[in-house]
Amino acid sequence: MAGHEYPEPADRRRGADSAVDPLAAAEPRHSCDPAFRHGVVVGFDGSTSSERALAYAIGMASRSGSGLIIVHVANRLPTTVWAGCEPPVFVDVPDHRTEVLGLELACADYLSEVPWILVERGGDICHELEEVGREYEADAIVVGSTHGIVGRIFGSVAGRLARRAQRPVVVIP
Repeated sequence: MAGHEYPEPADRRRGADSAVDPLAAAEPRHSCDPAFRHGVVVGFDGSTSSERALAYAIGMASRSGSGLIIVHVANRLPTTVWAGCEPPVFVDVPDHRTEVLGLELACADYLSEVPWILVERGGDICHELEEVGREYEADAIVVGSTHGIVGRIFGSVAGRLARRAQRPVVVIP
């Protein structure tokens, strides 16, 4: 059913005390600030293209009267991919970049127009942006385009995100 789901009355539930809903256990709900629900998610790493994406996302959030969810995805390195082992194991690399970006954003005058939060994640950029978008029920995800040889060889984040996202993706050149 699309839209709102109404809970079934307690007297009509079958086996509610004895059975566990496998879907509820498989999909944990992350708590997020309700003030930013239906906001605009933007990927930000401090690069020129992400700064342009941030500027567009600020305007988009301001026009729609919603909040801005700025997402920085920290580095994670695969440790077993090069050895040919399965499944790959990821190691978190200390990334103080989020703190630096947070301080820079807190001092930025251009963010005074909209309410915003900074969310740090670790992992695959596309997956994490889509996950944050799902958690906040975002209206859109804004990313900057990838320039250079790395994006051509491995595929750009924007391209991969646009193919798999469940919500609109805006790619800023």
